[in-house]
Amino acid sequence: MYNTTPPRGTKRGTIRLTRRGWIALTAIGAVSAGTAVAVPTLLPLTDSDEARPKTLTVPEGWRSGQVYQAVDKALDVPAGTTKKAVSKTDLKLPGDAGGNPEGYLFPATYPIGSQSTPASVLSYMVNTANKKFSGGHVTAGADRNAVNIYQTITIASMVEAEADTEEDMGKVARVIYNRLDRGMPLQMDSTINYALNRSTLKTTSRDTKISSPYNTYARMGLPPTPIGNPGEAAMRAATSPTPGDWLYFVTVKRGDTRFTANYEEQQRNVAEFNRNAQQAAAR
Repeated sequence: MYNTTPPRGTKRGTIRLTRRGWIALTAIGAVSAGTAVAVPTLLPLTDSDEARPKTLTVPEGWRSGQVYQAVDKALDVPAGTTKKAVSKTDLKLPGDAGGNPEGYLFPATYPIGSQSTPASVLSYMVNTANKKFSGGHVTAGADRNAVNIYQTITIASMVEAEADTEEDMGKVARVIYNRLDRGMPLQMDSTINYALNRSTLKTTSRDTKISSPYNTYARMGLPPTPIGNPGEAAMRAATSPTPGDWLYFVTVKRGDTRFTANYEEQQRNVAEFNRNAQQAAAR
């Protein structure tokens, strides 16, 4: 992220809080490398189905639009069919969601049978999410962090998008809570990317001025909805963030994400990130 807010009393500068330092682009319908949990025999199967049914894998972090496209492809229905089915399906979503299943299309591998429909697939995804998110540890974690379950899922979705590794997830979550507690804007590139329906590491000053409720540079607090569908590791991070006073982070290079509470240290880390990026571009 650019133009992140320094602590009060510190001169504002151009720095980068940033999302993960790299993005693994996954093709629609592809299997995420061993990360999505399997959901056994959830969808309707018939004797006419093959002994081993087709499956649909939803990787952690996919946005709802990606899931809709994958369901369309798996069921061999016209593009846009699954998205249209959302408003016609009685999905068991919380009131806070306003009918938007973003965050509740749980990442997993789902069997697909001949009787499967967009409505049945979406329903099973949401039902699976409700089971995963209704555990006592999630409820207790939300209470402990002074947020509700829906807000916890929103935080988990940002953690999923921002963290470079699973180990970093708890630290990213802590940065989010620390900035909320201090009344600082979150300034997450991932929310800008969601607003612009893209995935990129390059966030410009112009991007940070877009008029969107997902612009966490211009608006305080959490975005209005999750920005993707988090997995269990991100939910654990959101409910039990790593203790620390960090306010900033930047992935200097792949596998090297640095967290700090010190604005000047963050600027030095960002300078190293920029040098690495320039060297990579020159190769």
